[in-house]
Amino acid sequence: MTQPSNNTHYSLAQMIMTPLTGQIIGLNESQLAIAEWTDPGAPAGPPRLIAPPHVHYCDDEAWYILEGMLAFRLGDQEIEAPAGSAVLAPRGVTHTYWNPHATPARYLLIMTPTLRHLIEELHRSTERDPAAIQTIYHQHHSALAPTV
Repeated sequence: MTQPSNNTHYSLAQMIMTPLTGQIIGLNESQLAIAEWTDPGAPAGPPRLIAPPHVHYCDDEAWYILEGMLAFRLGDQEIEAPAGSAVLAPRGVTHTYWNPHATPARYLLIMTPTLRHLIEELHRSTERDPAAIQTIYHQHHSALAPTV
């Protein structure tokens, strides 16, 4: 068996992110990116979605809850995931998530490069028109789900 070439040199700063909180680690050519994010919690009432309901046609997405709790809608099912839980949204499954409590949640988001670029473009955009946001999703092989 031949060994892969190790001719590519990366700096340690590209391979280690301390602290990861609020940042994404993953080289531009990586097949994997991980972000650690927090949500401060929400007041009582309807869910305050962290991401609108959407679907990725070519990419899986996963979360690992470090502290607190997140709630997920995967297709037509809802579940609350406490700290220590891992949740997978397979490609083709409409999903969204939120923090169901007033207390903070801290979690890892594990994603493909396509999803990383989608999230980065959404965060950079100042446009909040649904049609413009849908265009960004479509450029990344994804779509906003129709609201019910």
